[in-house]
Amino acid sequence: MITFLTYLLLLFVCVPFMFSRGYAISEGLNFWLYSALMGFLGALGNFFLVKSLKKGDLSVIGPINSYKSVIGLILGIFFLHEIPNLYGILGMALIFFGSYFILDTTKERFSFELLKNKEIQYRFYSLLFCATEAIVIKKVILMSGTWDAFVSWCLFGAVFSALLFVFEKIDLIEEFNILKSRNSTHIVKLVVCMGIMQYTTNYVFAHMNVGYALSLFQLSSVLSIVFGYKIFKEQNIIPRLTGSLIMVAGAVVIILLN
Repeated sequence: MITFLTYLLLLFVCVPFMFSRGYAISEGLNFWLYSALMGFLGALGNFFLVKSLKKGDLSVIGPINSYKSVIGLILGIFFLHEIPNLYGILGMALIFFGSYFILDTTKERFSFELLKNKEIQYRFYSLLFCATEAIVIKKVILMSGTWDAFVSWCLFGAVFSALLFVFEKIDLIEEFNILKSRNSTHIVKLVVCMGIMQYTTNYVFAHMNVGYALSLFQLSSVLSIVFGYKIFKEQNIIPRLTGSLIMVAGAVVIILLN
């Protein structure tokens, strides 16, 4: 529900700018097909992200996001012809190595048994959909521009998030009653943060390879571990923080030495 509301409120914010700056209503069929695919992938990615956070530790679920840059690099080769160099491959190796320290703190340790955990499965589904979404966003940006891609992201994200209500059989009245009891300023802050994050993400995608751009976001994995410890009292912080810093080092290698 909160994901749909975020998309919808951002779309409302975009409306006056759509009239003043124009929107890609004259773009071809490919633009709209890719925009719809972008919204579908984004809605699924956020759907599985929320489900993973409901079940798993933030200090584990957060750093797993570093794999997104690896998936972005691989998909970028085939769909955007963005070829990584030796340093890009080295950075990917560091990200895999750092993930060992984090995932080894779970009950199943670093093994295939770990993939039986629903929260880990959901997180990998999420990053797969979100990494693929990033590739599609880049395609939409190349067809139109940063602004048009952002508006399409809001529009189709809201549409497909709403469709998920049917799939999940969510009681809309109950959800709205819950939201009404919450502090509205928190929702406003979330919308503002999401809007700034996505627009600046589009800007970065427009100026560099998707895989490299996704690597920039891995600095947030350190914050995920710190917040997991401070807010939710999660344990095994030292090995998780060590692994996260190694993964960040991999991201830095990809960015600075590409």
